[in-house]
Amino acid sequence: MSASSKYSAEQIQVLEGLEPVRKRPGMYIGSTDLRGLHHLVKEVVDNSIDEALAGHAKNIWTILHEENYVTVADDGRGIPVEIHPKVGVSALEVIMTTLHAGGKFGDGGYKVSTGLHGVGVSAVNALSDYLRAEVRRDGKEYFQEYSKGKAKSKVTLTTKDTNLPFKTNFIWQAKNGTKTTFLADKTIFSTITPDFEKLEKQLKQVAYLVAGIFFHLYDERTGQERHFYFQSGLATLIKHLNRNKTLIHPEPILIHKVVEGIDVEAAIQYNDGFNENVESFANVVPTTEGGSHLTGFRIALTRAINDYARKIEALKEKDENLTGEDIKEGLTAVVSIKMDSDKIQFESQTKEKLGNAEAQPIVAQVVKDGLDMFFEENPQDARKIMEKVLLAARARAAARAAKDAVIRKGALEGMTLPGKLADCQNRDASQSELYIVEGDSAGGSAKQGRDRKFQAILPLRGKILNTERARLDKVLEFEEIKALVIALGTGIGDTVDYNKTRYHRIIIMTDADVDGEHIRTLLLTFFFRYLPEIINKGYMYIAQPPLYKVQKGKEIHYAYSDEERDQIIKKSSVVSRQSSDKTSLKADSPDAIGTSLRTDGYIIQRYKGLGEMNPDQLWETTMNPENRILKQVTIEDVSATDEVFTMLMGDEVPPRKRFIQTHAKLATLDI
Repeated sequence: MSASSKYSAEQIQVLEGLEPVRKRPGMYIGSTDLRGLHHLVKEVVDNSIDEALAGHAKNIWTILHEENYVTVADDGRGIPVEIHPKVGVSALEVIMTTLHAGGKFGDGGYKVSTGLHGVGVSAVNALSDYLRAEVRRDGKEYFQEYSKGKAKSKVTLTTKDTNLPFKTNFIWQAKNGTKTTFLADKTIFSTITPDFEKLEKQLKQVAYLVAGIFFHLYDERTGQERHFYFQSGLATLIKHLNRNKTLIHPEPILIHKVVEGIDVEAAIQYNDGFNENVESFANVVPTTEGGSHLTGFRIALTRAINDYARKIEALKEKDENLTGEDIKEGLTAVVSIKMDSDKIQFESQTKEKLGNAEAQPIVAQVVKDGLDMFFEENPQDARKIMEKVLLAARARAAARAAKDAVIRKGALEGMTLPGKLADCQNRDASQSELYIVEGDSAGGSAKQGRDRKFQAILPLRGKILNTERARLDKVLEFEEIKALVIALGTGIGDTVDYNKTRYHRIIIMTDADVDGEHIRTLLLTFFFRYLPEIINKGYMYIAQPPLYKVQKGKEIHYAYSDEERDQIIKKSSVVSRQSSDKTSLKADSPDAIGTSLRTDGYIIQRYKGLGEMNPDQLWETTMNPENRILKQVTIEDVSATDEVFTMLMGDEVPPRKRFIQTHAKLATLDI
């Protein structure tokens, strides 16, 4: 047996106990919400991926059981179960109950590992109310159960009459391997119910990066199942990311080379859009904050395109170099590296940024050489890319001129802020908020009803430009967007500075009708495409004005949904049969859509617009921090969000038509 395939107790190193994980779970899994719960699943899946990367597993199963139990299984070698020579207990128990214990520190355990330091599965155990580990190895099956990170018994041979605390129909089809079932601790997590669709996306992304491995996802709660297998890896992922876009060149540029122990893969494809979509990974882990490998990729892409542009004389010697900003436009790319698990360095346990400085020059050289070769061998595609990039450079120059004009205009008018902005008195951005309001009528009510100490109001007239298919120079020609950019203080384009953001709560407040929803979507499109860090920093919110005012005599209540309206009526004194009949009060009833409906002493007013509320009502229901409901806008999956905006707001009609047909039954129509 070779050193690389041998996997035994001697290769398990022991460093630390589990109490720190329960005391500070956020340090190990990032959060204790749904995202943190899914991180537990990811940590167990990562262990199985390690077996796959080492060449010992071909299948990885994930099963969602009733009552929130989750199982992850593989057909790898199985975790060693023999007694650990230093600790005197089973190696399985050491791995499951000791932080920083695992086969990922060299010594032939794993060469490439997704689970840095072996923290993962022990952290899952620490944060689980129940965990059961099963191992098939050398023709035998063993198991051990744990609670809150502590073993409940010794490692034992499995028998057919083993009692399980959960029901399952899953049959583990593997001669060897590891199966882990856990129930997250509800005293630590805000939710312990996994989300099938989010896990589906999570596993599908990994399947792209670990080509040739079968991923199986089953949901025993609903009967849903998904299976992923991608033989071509990054090429398939790039095509998926660009599937609703018009392409500049038909096939992705694929680059793959191993240099000094670092396996570098990159896939690049340009579309005719104006936005960038670049994803990076290190040892199959998404590095959402980038790192040295992404920096190396960007350096190489910029150099390669500049060199080729000068070679074909698309750029003259006197011309300035094309910049990274020019090259980003329409770029879709994936950068993935794999390296020894004992050398890789992340800047946090959640592994969102790669810290290895040596990766930058290696990635830069591999990508530069790969691009040079592609441009030489594919001159027609290369020229199309150059035309796209040069057009972006000209547009960037025009956008800078337009932006400078906006700044000069502000100075000439003797003010830096637009006249329509009713600013707040507080100059501390962390204590200030900006309401972006639809129309002058609602804007007037908001200005009168606000607390001027910390609330600013910016009314927008009509629908703003759809910025999905507009370059920055065209965007800045639109007066309402100009006013918004100046009010925010961030600037825009290549000189944007988010440290100058004047408000740390930017609240979209539109009417509760189709037009209001459209305006909200247009605003979100602008922020996502041109000021994305406003969303990433957690500054973006959507106000939730009430749908109904329910009044009987002097008693007044506000309802934010049909269900809440019905509950208010039920709770109020004795209600007649007519007034408790839900069908007579439905929002889509023609009688209910007018300003009000009288029934059995109740006046039920359906608000069609913010302008129908007087300033006191608007303050009380929608702007008072003690009463209001705000929804924070977040981005969980950048590529999925990009896909939705491209489909909903782009030029291609067929994808949007398919979306409408698929989701028509889910729509709430305000007729």
